[in-house]
Amino acid sequence: MTAATMPTRRSRGRSGRGITRGQAAAGWLFTAPVLVILGLFLLVPVLMALWVSVSDWTGRGSPISGDVHFIGAQNYGQVLWAGGLAEQDFGVALRNNLWYVLLVVPTQTIVALFLATMVNRRLLRLRGAFRTAYYFPSVTSSVAITVLWLFLFSTSGAINAVIGWFGVKGPNWFNDPDGIFHFGAQSGPRFLTGHTILGVSWWDWIGGPSVAMFAFVLLAVFTTSGTFMLLFLAALQNLSGDVEEAAMVDGANGRQRFFRVTLPQLKPTLFTVITLGLIGCWQVFDQIYTGTRGAPSKTTLTPAYLSYQAAFEGNQWGQGAAIAFILFAIIIIFTLIQRWVLAERAVSKRRMRWITDYQRTAARSGTGAAR
Repeated sequence: MTAATMPTRRSRGRSGRGITRGQAAAGWLFTAPVLVILGLFLLVPVLMALWVSVSDWTGRGSPISGDVHFIGAQNYGQVLWAGGLAEQDFGVALRNNLWYVLLVVPTQTIVALFLATMVNRRLLRLRGAFRTAYYFPSVTSSVAITVLWLFLFSTSGAINAVIGWFGVKGPNWFNDPDGIFHFGAQSGPRFLTGHTILGVSWWDWIGGPSVAMFAFVLLAVFTTSGTFMLLFLAALQNLSGDVEEAAMVDGANGRQRFFRVTLPQLKPTLFTVITLGLIGCWQVFDQIYTGTRGAPSKTTLTPAYLSYQAAFEGNQWGQGAAIAFILFAIIIIFTLIQRWVLAERAVSKRRMRWITDYQRTAARSGTGAAR
């Protein structure tokens, strides 16, 4: 009896080990080309950029030559606490991009979820045509669509023409540096104008994006909502209809079913959409480069474009690399914050007891009805 069971135990022990040495070696062999490529074209450039951010490299020669010296956090200090023009420019860029993120990410998420809900209706005709139409701006070249946006939002463009139908004079969109939340005020209270953060007054921080930056906000929502619509659509089509049918039987209306049944099941997709939106918004560059290059009065300047401007136009390669790594840290911080906000909260013992009692009552009532 013992001899008969010995092979079985041994086979179980071997299978319990998981991947064998040969399988592990084969797996590393297959992934080696990708790891080498990623190391050469991703990891090595990142490490070199990190070295440039803490060195005095001038852009000439190799950054790892003997003529390049370590200067510590001097490049970071120039944009964070030195108090010069570099700090003020970074503060302005950070303020512009922060308002851009705060307006674009929630708006594009809500619009994408709304579009996905609409095109997911079974009774909707031409659903394929609507999906294609909503997704089309996302696959259009960002340069081409930015040029189109400049034409539409020009002083004599189509947008101002439509606004003129209501007897209102449209703004000079890409040439208006005023903050939209200043409501035309040229100066604010002394306690707001007398205090600064990164060289930018509190009055300017709370003034919101400029009219020009707001036009880029509309552009971002228009071009990215279609992509995120597809993510929400795939998630909606993957949901089981049993839970919603049970909610309908319990008498829940459409609004209750959406916010209490459908939306909680979309939390993983919501996390993905917000994360991608945060990364894309903080890295906005091509629209600014094609459209305004930071004008008017630096109110469309962003950290990504400022990094390019410092390195490639000002030959301040260390500053440019430092701004890039500061931007990387900002993206990580915002991602961790929104992950904490969307994290599953532990259910209290009292609520868990209530849920258990409710389930028992429902099971008993179901058993009694079956009898």
